[in-house]
Amino acid sequence: MNKIRITKHFDFETAHALYGYDGKCKNIHGHSYHLHVTVIGIPIDDDQHPKNGMVMDFGDLKVIVKNEIVDKFDHAVVLNENSPHRELAHTINDHSHNVVLVPYQPTSENMLLDFSVKIQKQLPQNVLLHSLKLYETANSYAEWHADDQH
Repeated sequence: MNKIRITKHFDFETAHALYGYDGKCKNIHGHSYHLHVTVIGIPIDDDQHPKNGMVMDFGDLKVIVKNEIVDKFDHAVVLNENSPHRELAHTINDHSHNVVLVPYQPTSENMLLDFSVKIQKQLPQNVLLHSLKLYETANSYAEWHADDQH
């Protein structure tokens, strides 16, 4: 059987700061992120199956990414919990703001590594995460590919 890739696009707004960075991104600032999630698998070949002909229902993929990524990161401030930004996070959080502390520098690259683990854990057995592309700006993005992880 032939494998097919399907891709779903997600948008979310997130602020972050890069502790110790030597440029403007050391300050809290926001991005309109665009995330492309591509999975790969063999389309279901069973006339009795409600998802016949699909690798995976786009709606099911949407639920996974929305629950694992979008709902957690949208309109949040993401900061490195292993830096002095942890203290800043507590101050921001005390004022009823959504703060996400992560165990890494919150760059697009590291966010993709995090996202890949979270998404892969939720996919059906017969579907694999193929790639992720995260646009931080209209002309800057990072990519994660399963093939590059070996």
